[in-house]
Amino acid sequence: MSGKTEAQIVYVYGALRSGTTAFRLMLDAHPETVNPGEFDFLFDHLSRDPSHPTGWRVDVAALRQDRIFHDKHLVLPEGKTRLDGLDLIDALLDQLKAQAPTAKVVSLNVHRNAARLIEAYPDARLIHMIRDPRDVARSSIPMGWAAHVYHGVDHWCETERDWDAISTLILPENQLLLRYEDLFSDWESELKRVCDFLDITWSPAMLSYHEHTSYAAPDPKLIAQWRHKCSMDDIALVEGKLGDLLTERGYAFATSPRTPTTMERFKLALQHKLYRWRFGTRTYGPLLYWGEKLSRKLGLSTLNARLAARISERHRATLK
Repeated sequence: MSGKTEAQIVYVYGALRSGTTAFRLMLDAHPETVNPGEFDFLFDHLSRDPSHPTGWRVDVAALRQDRIFHDKHLVLPEGKTRLDGLDLIDALLDQLKAQAPTAKVVSLNVHRNAARLIEAYPDARLIHMIRDPRDVARSSIPMGWAAHVYHGVDHWCETERDWDAISTLILPENQLLLRYEDLFSDWESELKRVCDFLDITWSPAMLSYHEHTSYAAPDPKLIAQWRHKCSMDDIALVEGKLGDLLTERGYAFATSPRTPTTMERFKLALQHKLYRWRFGTRTYGPLLYWGEKLSRKLGLSTLNARLAARISERHRATLK
């Protein structure tokens, strides 16, 4: 009698604020798939090390301090032979599979380090999720990441340029493009396409994820909100920064793109810094927010770790 086929690992790759969390919940609602959330820590602390048997090394100390790693309740293997390379990453992936013994697919959300992922796992399968960068930029402001869409689009650019660097290295059958705008306007058809890619049977349960979570059902009104929530001059600055990357992702210019003047760039940078400081102070309190920054600057590692852990606790409390 043949045993159960091992679950496949599939990565959902896309910039933050691109709809990857809502898509995760859709996947998690399928009876044959599990998506336990964000797993950037798998590759954040991984680096090349030719002296290691696996060719890679994990900064285990940094991993232990990682907030999201702690949230996943994974256990670092202990034993006579210490795992600290790709063997450690494999062990963590095995734990995730063991936590979902009936799943055919374990999908993990990642937002960066695409090149590292593919170099380490060249046969990895990825769903590349993209959203109009102007909406991503606008959505980044209330998160406290940027004061203006000009800086709010930076992380989208980084994520997509990382994708460009490795997309040709991935076999066509191992990658699927999923556009936010298509998913939120025709989610049943798009989710059926996803199921075909994952080689699983379509399940209507994917359409009801909002009944069991704090997230609402996909709303087409969320598409292209930048058109009525941003000024055209703001959009011109964003499009100037995006350049050809905007049209390469299938989005059209809305106006004549431009770059900021030296004075505008200085003003935007100052607004960006002050906004993030005010946001952090308001969110975590001045003593905690500035204490973490100062202790890190002074190299007070024990104090910094304690303050960073408290910030993480408060951050978790604010998550939707």
